[in-house]
Amino acid sequence: GTALVISPLIALMQDQVATLTEAGVRAACIHSGQSATEAGRAEHAFTEGRLDLLYVSPERLLSPYFTHLMAKAERHGFALFAIDEAHCVSQWGHDFRPEYLKLTFLHERHPEVPRIALTATADEATRKEIIANLRLEGAGVFIASFDRPNIRYQIVEKANARAQLLAFLRAEHESECGIVYCLSRRKVDETAVFLCTEGIRALPYHAGMDAPDRERNQTTFLREDGVVMVATIAFGMGIDKPDV
Repeated sequence: GTALVISPLIALMQDQVATLTEAGVRAACIHSGQSATEAGRAEHAFTEGRLDLLYVSPERLLSPYFTHLMAKAERHGFALFAIDEAHCVSQWGHDFRPEYLKLTFLHERHPEVPRIALTATADEATRKEIIANLRLEGAGVFIASFDRPNIRYQIVEKANARAQLLAFLRAEHESECGIVYCLSRRKVDETAVFLCTEGIRALPYHAGMDAPDRERNQTTFLREDGVVMVATIAFGMGIDKPDV
């Protein structure tokens, strides 16, 4: 059968589906940023049982139309319901999505289908919320360490932020790709322009940009070398790029 992956981010879905397709996995996604033709193609493959994995946003999953699609696809069977970025169920978190609280309907309608909830950002309180709100009592809990040997933190006192950023990039990461995070959209735009004037290939990414521009910049970052993405925290969750 088909595994349904519930994911909150369009960028994340597109990235993973592209990677899976290249690896020969029959994967597709359905989201609001698609054309009617693209969505129709994915919907048809889903209802015909021709997909291993279908990525869908919680909002789309909860729509009456998708309920109709699931009823048509049911004859081919569902292999798994995978709830990604499961910390979005936490009402105390900044990524809270109220739709996540309604995902228990999957278990209510299809109690025979196994479910898994996944996240990289859940402390003990959030884990308890995920288990309670998704009704996963009795499920096994698997926790990996937060200690990542390939990540280190370095804190520097701020003197002249732009000069310090430029020196850091040139001295330690010349011609490498990376992400520079800013707290505001305005600062993202200003920093990207500044880095470009200094000869560094920088692209902006934030929620205030037009969707096609955001998507183009993300694709460039993923596929090309030496690109610096200047972004708010709207960017980066789950992006699979090994050399950042």
